[in-house]
Amino acid sequence: IISRLKIMARLNIAEKRLPQDGRIKLKVHGREIDVRVSVIPMIHGEGLVLRILDKGAMVLDLKRLGMEPDTYATFSELIRLPHGILLVTGPTGSGKTTTLYSALLEINEPHIKIITTEDPVEYQLEGINQIQVHPKIGLTFAASLRSILRHDPDVVLVGEIRDLETAENAIQASLTGHLVFSTLHTNDAAGAYTRMVDMGVEPFLVASTVEAVMAQRLVRKLCVHCKEPYHPSRDDLPPDFPWEELTEPIYRPKGCRECRHSGYTGRLGLYELLLTTERIRELAHDRASTWEIKKAGMEEGMRTLREDGWRKVLRGVTSVDEVLRITKGDRMISRKSLKRASA
Repeated sequence: IISRLKIMARLNIAEKRLPQDGRIKLKVHGREIDVRVSVIPMIHGEGLVLRILDKGAMVLDLKRLGMEPDTYATFSELIRLPHGILLVTGPTGSGKTTTLYSALLEINEPHIKIITTEDPVEYQLEGINQIQVHPKIGLTFAASLRSILRHDPDVVLVGEIRDLETAENAIQASLTGHLVFSTLHTNDAAGAYTRMVDMGVEPFLVASTVEAVMAQRLVRKLCVHCKEPYHPSRDDLPPDFPWEELTEPIYRPKGCRECRHSGYTGRLGLYELLLTTERIRELAHDRASTWEIKKAGMEEGMRTLREDGWRKVLRGVTSVDEVLRITKGDRMISRKSLKRASA
């Protein structure tokens, strides 16, 4: 089976000592399916993982990704800035690429030249110039970004900032009048500033170029056919749940034929948008910790991933258990502790 999949992904079936990555393009009932193939050697054979991407099911509309109206309004303004860096952070599979693609399509106009450099190009966007990086032949993010700037783009998307050279090139692009979108792997929005400094970027450059950071996760949506309303007690909810905003029943999964008895159908995003205000710039410039930056952001109105999840629970689109599952690491600072500290 592995050999057959490796042939379909155009991988070397004779090579069993090194990791290999490839992709399989399929058409199933008229729908385009993209399958990512990752093979790694193990002591008892080869391990293989398939990641399935249904292009027909992709939602590339910023308004439909799950952002709250105020978050969407702010982010919509940010993606129209003339220059600067906008970062989207989160673990693998958290929807970062979908958010960035949706942002590019929202601002895509005939007079705006957009060039992307990606690994891999997940979806071909009409009217946007996309580059597939090939590290084996020297076409890395950093190398392609240097060449992109000679083509006079207005907006640049760098698939991921993985190293110091790519980070420095992205910063140089923003300083020369380009708007740069990119991603990082951090647990929250505040961690993006410290991650770039840890890479070796000068703090004053991070502070002066990064305009905002969006952290995100994906939660499952409750099935509209079978979700069950209930009135929770205080013991049923975690201490940081906004109990004072609970005026109507919330919902929990039940399971039916429509959702294959899982209680959930589809997914939507949780978002944590941190704007680089003057205070955040000062903290980033002074090499402040992630905790200090996050605390300052919350004091200035940033809504955390957990708090965004509670909004969606109150609206009946996801469950308490789902938000707790996805935001286990989002308990570093509570809103109540901030109020006590300010008092």
